[in-house]
Amino acid sequence: MAHPTPDDDVFDRLERFYDAVPRDSAVAEDFGGLVLFVRNGAGWPYYARPRLDPTGPPTAADITAVRERQRELGAPEAFEWVHETTPDLLAVARSAGLSVLMAPLMVLDTSALPQPAALSGVPVTVLDPAAPSFDRQLAERRAVAQVAFTADAVAAGGPVLLGSGPQLAAAGPAERDAVPPPGADEVAEERRRHASGRITSAVAGTPAEGALSSGVLQRVGDVAEIAGVATLPSARRRGLGSAVTAALAAHALTAGADLVFLSAASDDVARLYAAIGFRRIGTACVAEPQAEVG
Repeated sequence: MAHPTPDDDVFDRLERFYDAVPRDSAVAEDFGGLVLFVRNGAGWPYYARPRLDPTGPPTAADITAVRERQRELGAPEAFEWVHETTPDLLAVARSAGLSVLMAPLMVLDTSALPQPAALSGVPVTVLDPAAPSFDRQLAERRAVAQVAFTADAVAAGGPVLLGSGPQLAAAGPAERDAVPPPGADEVAEERRRHASGRITSAVAGTPAEGALSSGVLQRVGDVAEIAGVATLPSARRRGLGSAVTAALAAHALTAGADLVFLSAASDDVARLYAAIGFRRIGTACVAEPQAEVG
């Protein structure tokens, strides 16, 4: 018989966090052992994940039903879960034709968190939704992430969404500034969620260059997740992503969180997070349809 470990409570808290995050701006639709969060209003579509109160483990039929609903909504066919909490879903998802990214799931040792200024000479700013600069900084934060993640997708052989591969490999402020700003409805929704404390954004940059790195913190009660940490390709290897991560983690602790976590994109990225106080406790799974060949 397995004995409880200190991380068992962490996994339970994470499940409740993952379930709570979308509920202030989405409708939950149950499909057997899965729940699909359907966003209300503007913003990036949410995902499907295991239910907190399942009638049984998620099945391939549940996945098929969710995917049909996602296609009906025009939403990404995306699924997320923690492997240690729902271990059987990995094989089920793969059998249903999904490709699964297995990302290191890491939690912060609060005593090991360094000061952001010790990681980079570039200052980090936490966005204030009441400040006149919020709209501009929000647009820059989102543009940094779009350019950075598109560049990474191109490098990995994915589709070119912005410009061309060679340009994106060295993309910087010019490419960031070419990204259209979010619409008024999206800005209003972001401001509302920032003002509620559920979301916090941070950017690292200089007056001359503007925002070079960015990230987001999502918080529900005493649990907080750092996500979307991205750095323009032209500004990498300057410690900016680590500084943004540390600033967001420090903000979460000040706001009352005692569990701060993140999912690293790869083992190499996980080593960077380990250097600023995060330790791996498991695996976060992100599934989507397999790419068609030909």
